[in-house]
Amino acid sequence: MNEVFEFLKNANTYFLATNDDGQPRNRPFGTIDLFNDKLYIQTGLCKDCAKQMIKDPRIEICAMDKDRWIRVQANAYLDENIEAQKHMLDQYPSLQAMYQPGDNNTAVFYLQDVKATISSFTEEPKVFEF
Repeated sequence: MNEVFEFLKNANTYFLATNDDGQPRNRPFGTIDLFNDKLYIQTGLCKDCAKQMIKDPRIEICAMDKDRWIRVQANAYLDENIEAQKHMLDQYPSLQAMYQPGDNNTAVFYLQDVKATISSFTEEPKVFEF
């Protein structure tokens, strides 16, 4: 889990794909957090992205860092724990102008049933499941 977290953190931007009634939707994201031994991402409840993950938790993430890339398959579940929201926003102070813990818009999702693969053209893929 730590290696997946570090990869996504170092990449700065990753692309999150959700399912919108059978139509894939992909968008850039930048939040990743480790809290209570789980990986978390963050968005706003008012956004289509959050609505799609609540309806269908299956997601995929893809990112590139230098000459390696990662693909993450997971289920994303909304965590309404204010401490999880606070922890995320403490890691990303720039988001605090738009989000506050308990504001009924801040949404943090933990990733479960994760299968992540880090690949490159020069090394064997590393697969992580947690």
